[in-house]
Amino acid sequence: MHRRGLLLILSSPSGAGKSTLSHRLIAWDSSIRFSISATTRVPRANEADQKDYYFKSRTEFEKMVANGDMLEHAEVFGNFYGSPKAPVAAAMAQGSDTLFDIDWQGGQQIRNSSLGRDVVSIFILPPSISELERRLRDRGQDSDEVIRARMAKSQDEISHWAEYDYVVVNDNVETSL
Repeated sequence: MHRRGLLLILSSPSGAGKSTLSHRLIAWDSSIRFSISATTRVPRANEADQKDYYFKSRTEFEKMVANGDMLEHAEVFGNFYGSPKAPVAAAMAQGSDTLFDIDWQGGQQIRNSSLGRDVVSIFILPPSISELERRLRDRGQDSDEVIRARMAKSQDEISHWAEYDYVVVNDNVETSL
């Protein structure tokens, strides 16, 4: 008998480093599987379908939700995001841990789901609000309007840190792991 896989949730406001930490964690431990989310947003230049995301139309996404094919889903900045259930359940049954790089809403849905007993959740905080804004600007991929919206939303997101099993202040990627 082998162990059942765990669901590892990493959440943070945009720019706090959860995607960077997620990729570094998987590089450090190749046995951890990364959960590929489905989304209705437009792919960025460096993103590939079925590798970075499952890019879906709104209609396709809504059908997946209606059919119960999503473990969690949420609307963020006008786009839908969600975690398809089947690949996660298959990985767990094989004993593989699955890492989720998701917002607090998605994390809450997974913790409250039928798989919630197998969750370890970690909230990533930036060292300061000014550093969070600097990171968003340095990425160079969002307009000033989008950055302002992300900064406004970050206050609400940060308020959910206490709902997580662990909290990490990401002031240095190397030591945060």
